[in-house]
Amino acid sequence: MRRDLHDPAPSRQDGMNETGTNLSRRATLGGLGAAALLGIAGCSRSVDMPALGLDTITTGSIKPNRPVPRISVDSHVTSPDVMYAALTDGGFAVPAVPYQKVKAEFRRQIVVDPTGEAPGTIVVHTQERLLYLVQQGGDAIRYGVGVGKDGFRWSGRANIQYGREWPTWTPPPEMIQRKPELVKWQNGQPGGLTNPLGARALYIFQDGRDTGYRIHGSPEWWSIGKAMSSGCVRLINQDIIDLYSRVSKRNPVVVI
Repeated sequence: MRRDLHDPAPSRQDGMNETGTNLSRRATLGGLGAAALLGIAGCSRSVDMPALGLDTITTGSIKPNRPVPRISVDSHVTSPDVMYAALTDGGFAVPAVPYQKVKAEFRRQIVVDPTGEAPGTIVVHTQERLLYLVQQGGDAIRYGVGVGKDGFRWSGRANIQYGREWPTWTPPPEMIQRKPELVKWQNGQPGGLTNPLGARALYIFQDGRDTGYRIHGSPEWWSIGKAMSSGCVRLINQDIIDLYSRVSKRNPVVVI
């Protein structure tokens, strides 16, 4: 799957405009693959499943009836201490995530695909606070997410138009009115560790039009599993770096 996304057009995040560098295949995963298991990326059927340990997902309305591996053979989906370790990316020292404080169901893992969507599709289940990237062969990579507060959510079918690494965030005038302290960023907050968009942003378009909604990282790992954003879908920075490296321009997106 091609990783590069190229589209220089600016757009909005959480109702905001921002710019950033073009999405490229160099999405650095630092030490995330240091303890990679042997096997082919994304192929969870090429190993002895009992050796990995099995579990069954019964989350909300999505209930696959087959066992799923707790640990994938995918080189970037391993143990939490590897996936959520500190790393250097784009010149920024991304801190380790205290994953023990993140519910197990919200940590990155491979599951049997419960969506029925085509491989490459990103499916966000807002009620369950889960994002699935559908893989070939009936699996999906699952990430925990934070979602929008009531009244700020969007749902529908769309696609990823382009993405940015360490994007700039510009709060819209109406947000500055609500929070006058944001006036200092009226011309844009540069990308960085405290930027609300985190390490990456994927821009959602529908029928060629910007929806104003994004899938993006966040330094606030404790917000995963909660409804507290202005409508966008947020991931742990280590997870958005991983997801970003796997998608290409025009990946379908389904938000339900």
